[in-house]
Amino acid sequence: MNVYEELNLKRVINASGKMTPLGTSIIDEKVGQYMNEAAMNYVNMDALIDRAGQIISGYTGAQDACVTSCASAGIAISTAACIAEDDLSAIEALPLSSGMKNEIILQKGHSISFGVPITQMIRLGGGVPVEAGQANRVFPYHIEGLINEKTAALLYVKSHHAVQKGMVSLKQMIDIAKKHGIPLIVDAAAEEDIKKYVKMGVDLVIYSGAKALEGPTSGFITGREDLIKCCKLQYKGIARAMKIGKENIMGLLKAIELYSKKDAAGLVNKQIKVVEWLTENINKIDGLTASIVKDEAGREIYRASMKVDSNILKIDANYIIKELESGNPSIYTRNHYANLGIIAFDPRPMKDGDEKIILERLKEIVNHK
Repeated sequence: MNVYEELNLKRVINASGKMTPLGTSIIDEKVGQYMNEAAMNYVNMDALIDRAGQIISGYTGAQDACVTSCASAGIAISTAACIAEDDLSAIEALPLSSGMKNEIILQKGHSISFGVPITQMIRLGGGVPVEAGQANRVFPYHIEGLINEKTAALLYVKSHHAVQKGMVSLKQMIDIAKKHGIPLIVDAAAEEDIKKYVKMGVDLVIYSGAKALEGPTSGFITGREDLIKCCKLQYKGIARAMKIGKENIMGLLKAIELYSKKDAAGLVNKQIKVVEWLTENINKIDGLTASIVKDEAGREIYRASMKVDSNILKIDANYIIKELESGNPSIYTRNHYANLGIIAFDPRPMKDGDEKIILERLKEIVNHK
């Protein structure tokens, strides 16, 4: 029995992914020990934030980094930093930004919701979102045509939530930003490569500390030293409501250290073995067809994708999802394509043996409908 079950909350099997509504990730024991020690001691927080930035930028290859409470806070803070820069009066005025350069241009296909609208995070930082092009097609001229004296930054979203076709590429966005002398922010919350976008020349890159890195609830912005300085100054403004504690900063640092030593190829092979077993056994259930699919955004993530044949089973994907979640343990799946009859299983957050519980529950659902 875990501590949540002691509170009369059901045990959860997470086959959905590193998702905020399910607590994102399970931290390594070493991360927990580091956090425990940090929580029982005092530290000068400004000095810790600066030192953490130095350490994190050593891993990302950037000039500096600013720790945040999460990636969504990173969007608000990056936006605010590009608007107010190092003007303390402007920092204290945000999110009210009338009279300042405050427009943030993003592609319409990148105007996503990751549980909340990304445009709301922009507004929290004082930004005015300006959407370029159409939901399924954006050209460079759409973006350049919107740039004016009010433009504070461009925003590019690297996520499976974003439209994956018909958008202006990141390379093109970098070229546009440099041509017009405007900062480019990249939301790379769940990305696994923490060096790639800095190396490409992006000014500010935002990562979650709790997703790929498997740290505590946390995040960071990494990039240009002058802009990172402005991000840190936001702790005198809107970032105060998003502050990160000392124990989470230290947990993040330990998580990055451990992440840098991981065998990436070995982890991918482990994923594939789990989804191979799941797909092989799901395909033995009449009315269910499974295959292995790669992550929509191109990450080295492999999932079992299951198609529900409603004609055979007389139930649909949404029925199966509801039954999986209402059981004990409660099983959560990846349901972005449930309307098409598709349910996916992400092996990364699953514990050993979870796949067997999932299979048995699927059998029960289709046989006792």
